[in-house]
Amino acid sequence: MKLNQEELKAITPLREPMLLVTAVEEMEPGQSAITSFYVNPDWDIFKGHFPDEPMLPGVYTIECMAQAAIMFLLSTERYCGRKPLLLGIDKAKFMSKVLPGTTLKIHAKLTKERLEKAIATCSAEVYDNGKLAASGEIVLAMR
Repeated sequence: MKLNQEELKAITPLREPMLLVTAVEEMEPGQSAITSFYVNPDWDIFKGHFPDEPMLPGVYTIECMAQAAIMFLLSTERYCGRKPLLLGIDKAKFMSKVLPGTTLKIHAKLTKERLEKAIATCSAEVYDNGKLAASGEIVLAMR
């Protein structure tokens, strides 16, 4: 299943400027997704992080991991229409700088789910030009 950013708006309550996922490249609802995220060099964030050597702040990388997971979770009947809340970040690692103008590929998959509490743990990897740039586990409450 492929979705562009406009089609994603039918799934998620996120909107610009916080809707970072540009497209879903592949998705198995409730299980996994591969998404893309274009790091727009025109964003104001690069004026301050850092003016002489702009790079994407790590919190944006974490957010795009969470959004990749949100897309495949919200595409299920059990979580459709819910608001995803970030509960935790575990094992986050950053291997390289992410520079403006690149398109990241985010691979996310479900690793654990507590259906009775509507809590999902997902692993995610962020690739920049095929090279692993970051990884971690995202814990989400689907409220």
